[in-house]
Amino acid sequence: MTFSKERPFVLVGAGKMGGAMLSGWMAEGIDPASILIVDPFLSPEIGALLKKHGIGHAAQMPDDVVSGIILVAVKPQMMDDVLPGLVSACDASTLILSVAAGTPVRKFQKFFGDIPTARCMPNTPAMVKRGITAVYPTEKVTDEQKNTISQLLSAVGKVVWLDSEDQIDLVTGVSGSGPAYVFYMTETLKEAGTAAGLPEELAEQLAIATVCGAGELMHQSGEDPAILRKNVTSPNGTTAAALDVLMSERGIQPIMTEAVAAAVKRAKELAG
Repeated sequence: MTFSKERPFVLVGAGKMGGAMLSGWMAEGIDPASILIVDPFLSPEIGALLKKHGIGHAAQMPDDVVSGIILVAVKPQMMDDVLPGLVSACDASTLILSVAAGTPVRKFQKFFGDIPTARCMPNTPAMVKRGITAVYPTEKVTDEQKNTISQLLSAVGKVVWLDSEDQIDLVTGVSGSGPAYVFYMTETLKEAGTAAGLPEELAEQLAIATVCGAGELMHQSGEDPAILRKNVTSPNGTTAAALDVLMSERGIQPIMTEAVAAAVKRAKELAG
């Protein structure tokens, strides 16, 4: 590990994503004395978690702290206000991690210089320890620091490594924003059930359970989604009839391709 009680791991921003990660780290047994939370506005839930584990908290970065790792988990539009206050807590071996979309490495180098930096793109299933986080490390990030990053982020799901920073925007379009696509698909499945004649509450129960169950089946089986689809599609059956619509030229694939492209385009715009 590249942090300790003397050189703490500082989490800047304990909102939904930061809070989910913090819960995961506590479950993994990370020493609470080595963690400092910097956030002026804690939710009651996070406040209770800090109290339970005896984790340190400050509204802003203390002047006497030099950190081993700083994980920045604030909204992109807050960066210019937040980053200057973190400079005093860094030296040449401090590792900077960011989970903010649309904030390139050069933004951090502007304030901290050429110190080890990694951009991370998690997604909201991290809140239930089923997320996936893509990581782009700069050349300054050591193998030991990469191992630490893997340990930290695997507490809330899977970790994958990227070859270039450009891939972050592509990941944002697929997995970063992807949970919202699944939530919306569940909404539409519910509405379709209602339109077919089911009571609204029953249609919602069926849609949610189906999406959750299918996701868990993919997770546990390890099979390619295309194989799983074929396994449940009988020739000339009801599923085949539905898939004839969903897989047509006006079906899901062209719409999903367009949606991901729109998310990627917006991510690039945010990054400037």
